[in-house]
Amino acid sequence: MTPGPGETDPSQPRGGETAGVAPSLAAINPVTFDRRELNRILGLYGRKVAAGEWRDYAIDFRKDRAVFSVFRRSSEVPIYRIEKNPRLGRPQGAYSVISASGLILRRGHELDRVLRALDRSLSVVAG
Repeated sequence: MTPGPGETDPSQPRGGETAGVAPSLAAINPVTFDRRELNRILGLYGRKVAAGEWRDYAIDFRKDRAVFSVFRRSSEVPIYRIEKNPRLGRPQGAYSVISASGLILRRGHELDRVLRALDRSLSVVAG
């Protein structure tokens, strides 16, 4: 059966694809958060939701970095992005917290230390 007008044969390469060439490893294995990292991030997220500060999130696994975006409302731009970028791991630290304006609030090698920029509930108050 031949494809009709406006239809394409799924076995044929589409734009940007080359027949017979294997996809790169980066496309197959994007950067991800491991279980420990995700548990730590979701723990912080849960506390902020319970406090009424955050309402929604999104996770993107890209070929060069993993991004956890936090939203005050689901229709807005993210108020914070928690990123893991392994290429920056050695010189600057793989983890960073970025504000909505693009300002890097904290960057480092340890996720727990970087998340302290957002986790004010753990601060000590002298009375």
